[in-house]
Amino acid sequence: MRFGGQRNLCRPWARDSRRPDSYCGPMIDLTVAVFAVTYLGMALGRVPGLRLDRTGIALLAAVALLAGGRVSVADAGAAVDMPTLLLLFALMIVSAQFQEAGLYRAAAARVSASPGSSSRILMVTIVVSGLLSAVLANDIVVFAMTPILAEGIRNRGLDPRPFLLGLAGGANAGSAMTVIGNPQNILIGQVGGLNFWAFLLACGVPALLSLIVVHRTVLWVWHRQLSAPPVPPPQTDTAPPDTWQLGKGIIAVGFLLTLFATDLPREVGALLVASLLLMSRRLASRDMIGAVDWHLLLLFACLFVVTDAFSGTAAAARGIELLAESGWLPDRLGSMVPMMLAASNTIGNVPATMLILSLWPIDDVGPLYGMALLSTLAGNFLLVGSLANIIVAERAAACGVRLSFTDFARAGIPMTLASMVIATLWLLAGGWMGW
Repeated sequence: MRFGGQRNLCRPWARDSRRPDSYCGPMIDLTVAVFAVTYLGMALGRVPGLRLDRTGIALLAAVALLAGGRVSVADAGAAVDMPTLLLLFALMIVSAQFQEAGLYRAAAARVSASPGSSSRILMVTIVVSGLLSAVLANDIVVFAMTPILAEGIRNRGLDPRPFLLGLAGGANAGSAMTVIGNPQNILIGQVGGLNFWAFLLACGVPALLSLIVVHRTVLWVWHRQLSAPPVPPPQTDTAPPDTWQLGKGIIAVGFLLTLFATDLPREVGALLVASLLLMSRRLASRDMIGAVDWHLLLLFACLFVVTDAFSGTAAAARGIELLAESGWLPDRLGSMVPMMLAASNTIGNVPATMLILSLWPIDDVGPLYGMALLSTLAGNFLLVGSLANIIVAERAAACGVRLSFTDFARAGIPMTLASMVIATLWLLAGGWMGW
C-alpha cells in the first residue's frame, strides 16, 4: 500500500532497448543505499561518534534523496501521509490538555502512595499506565509519570526498577487496545480506514490480558525486590489536578470518540476537538502546541519519503517476490509473529510498520489488526523495542535510577512471548488471521 500518489519513476528493470540513455541505475542505487543506511540508523538508534538520533538520521536521508535528484519536492510532499500526521498532531494536543491539567503528575503520585503490598502497588501502576495509554499518547504518559513514580517509590523504601518496568510494559500493552493508543496503531488505522470500535473488539481483550501478564512476569522476575513491604508514604502535599482543565479534557475525549463513530474523517474530527481545546482563557496555546512531539512528527514525515522512494525500486519489488515465493509475506500469523518481533526490536515498531505498509498491499482488516497488536506487544521484548521504553529509561536515569538493558530484558522477554501467544490464539480464535 503506497502512502503517496503515483509517480513517473525511471526503473532500471524496465529499460527501453530503443533508448539506451533511459537507464538510470545509479539513481536507483542511491535510493537503495539511502534506505539501507536509514534503517540501519533506526536499528542503532544513533550514528556512532555523533549526537544524531533517529529523527536526525531520517531527516538527512530525505535530504540526500532530494539533493541526489531521486525525488522531487513535489514527490516528497505526495509521499507524506498528511491525514496521519494531522491525526497524530491533534491527539498530542488532547494529551497535552491532560498534562497541563496535572493528571499524569497526580496519577503517578497517587500510584506511588497507594496502600497495600508491593505487588498491589505494581498492579496499580500497570493498570493506570495501560488505561491512560489506551486513549492518550503512551509516550506522553510515561514521559510525565516516570520521574514522579521513581521518586515516590524510592520514598517508600522500594527499588523503583520493577515499577518502572511495569509502567513501560503496561503503557505498551494498554496502548494496543485502541487505534489511537500509539503512533503505529494510528498509522495502521489511517491507512486501513479502521473503525475505532471494531479495532477495540479485535485487540482489546488480548491487550487487557497482557496487562495481567506484565504484572505476573515482573512479580516473578523481581520477586526479591517486591517481597519487601513498603514503608508508609511521607506526608506530602501533592497538588491535585486542575478540576476544570481535567473536566475539559474528559469532555474532549468523549466528543472525540463520538466523532469517530460518524462519517467525518478521523483527522478532521480530532483537529476540531484540538482547536476547541486551544481556545482557553487559562492555558496558552503556545504551551499546548509546544507540548506536541514535533520530533516524532518529523520522523514520520521523513520516513514516509524514504520508504515511498524505496518502494519504487527493483530491490523492493524483488524483495516482495522473494518473500512471496518463500511463504513469508506477513499475511498469516506464522510469518507475522516472528517478523514483528524481530523488526520491532531492531529498527523499531514505528519504522517497521511504515516499511511494511509501504511495500505490501493489504486488502483485509485481519492482518492490519494483527500488525497493530503484535508490533505493539513486541515492543516490550527489549529496551529498544519501543520509544516508550527508551523514554522511561532516560527519564529514570535523570532521577538517579539506572534501568539497564539487562534489567529490561529479564522481564521483557518472557512477558512479550507470553503476550504474543495470547494475541496469536485470540486472532486465530476470532478468525481474523490464519496460521
